[in-house]
Amino acid sequence: MNEKICLITGATSGIGKETAIALAKLDAIVVFTSRNKQKGEGVKNEIIDISNNKMIDVLDCDLSSFLSIRNCCDRFTENYDKLHVLINNAGVWEKRRKITKDGIENTFAINHLAHFLMTDLLLEKIKKSSPARIINVTSGLHRGIINFNDIEGKEKYSPMRAYRQSKLANILFTKELARRLKDTGIMANCLMPGLVSTNLFRNSNRFTRAFIKLIAVSPRKGAETSIFLATSPEVENISGECFRKKKIVQTSEKSNDMDMAKRLWNVSREYVKKWL
Repeated sequence: MNEKICLITGATSGIGKETAIALAKLDAIVVFTSRNKQKGEGVKNEIIDISNNKMIDVLDCDLSSFLSIRNCCDRFTENYDKLHVLINNAGVWEKRRKITKDGIENTFAINHLAHFLMTDLLLEKIKKSSPARIINVTSGLHRGIINFNDIEGKEKYSPMRAYRQSKLANILFTKELARRLKDTGIMANCLMPGLVSTNLFRNSNRFTRAFIKLIAVSPRKGAETSIFLATSPEVENISGECFRKKKIVQTSEKSNDMDMAKRLWNVSREYVKKWL
C-alpha cells in the first residue's frame, strides 16, 4: 500500500479506526474524516505513534450536512491528486427519529446519502487513480425493504426498520455502482463486519447495549474484512459483491433487485443534486 491514498469515513473509533491503523502500518497515505476537530487531531496523532507513519491526515466533515461533505471533498481534491481506496465506513443507529441540518431523517442521511454524495463528488478523482477500490460497510441486518413511500420514516419510525433500510441501501448502492463502473478498473464491494463492539448502539436501551457487549467481537476483529478488501490482490478483479469474513456471501433477495437499486440511485440523486 506504499503511497496508495486511502480515505475513510468514521475512523475516529471502532472499525474505521482499526482499519486506518492497519493501512497506516502498510505505509498507505491515510486520510479520514472527523466531525470533532479536536478528537480527529488526537486520533491522527495516535495513528502516527502506533504506525510510525507520518502520512496521516484528518479532514473536518459532518456527515449529517451535505454542505460539510461538499467542503470536505473540495479540500480533499485540492490536497490530493489521487484516491486509490475509498472506505465508506461511518454509520449511526438512532433510537428516536432525528433530522439532519438538511431536514432529512438521520439514519438514512448518514448511513446512505452521505456516502452516496461523497462517492459521487470524488468519483472523477477515483477514476484517475484506476485501479481503485470503493468499499461500503453494510450489515447482516440489511434484510428488509426500501419503503419508497415513506423512506424517511415520517409516518411511522422504528430504529430497527430505519437501520435495516439504510444497510440494504448500502448493498443496493454497491451493486448499482459496480454496474456503472464496469470496465473502468474500479472495484466496488461491500462487507458485513458482524456484530462488533463499537459506539454504534450507544443510543439503544441498556439491555441491548449489555447484550451486544457480551457477544460482540472486537473492532480489530471486525475490521479484518475492510482491510482485506482494501489491500488484497485476491479481490482486484471482483466487483459488486458482499463479503463476510473475507469471503463472498449471499445477501437477501431484495438486495439483489437491480430495478430497486436503480430506483434508489435516482431517488438518492434527487436528494443530493443541489450539492453535485
